[in-house]
Amino acid sequence: MTRLVVLDNEAVQALASPRHPKHQRALAHMEAVERRKRHAAAISLVVPAAVRVEAGWDRTSPQWAFLNRLRIMDVPLDATQANAAAAIHEHAQVSVADAHIGAVVQSASNSDVTVVTSDPADIYRVAGDHPVTVVAI
Repeated sequence: MTRLVVLDNEAVQALASPRHPKHQRALAHMEAVERRKRHAAAISLVVPAAVRVEAGWDRTSPQWAFLNRLRIMDVPLDATQANAAAAIHEHAQVSVADAHIGAVVQSASNSDVTVVTSDPADIYRVAGDHPVTVVAI
């Protein structure tokens, strides 16, 4: 089984700036993910596209070079993800980025999902009945 580690906006912001108050906690979690990968663990580190937009993460900008080196893959907001996120957005009354996180969690049927977040309550709400591990930063 693959482990899917999903970053929310605050996790992205914390990783992007050493001055962010949660930088060390977010960085410690990324280091743990990298250690597990070195030991052949099947882990995918992802960021939903809507989260990247909310965070202002432009992969072509030099200010984001550190995050780009972490090999974080984008989860596109394609038609299927957009439909699921729209339903979550309407039902859970959360941001578009959190709704996209929910769509990612709900579509990851063959993965063990962990979300790195500053707002565990929102993540549990958007996950619905789908199992999710939340790492609060």
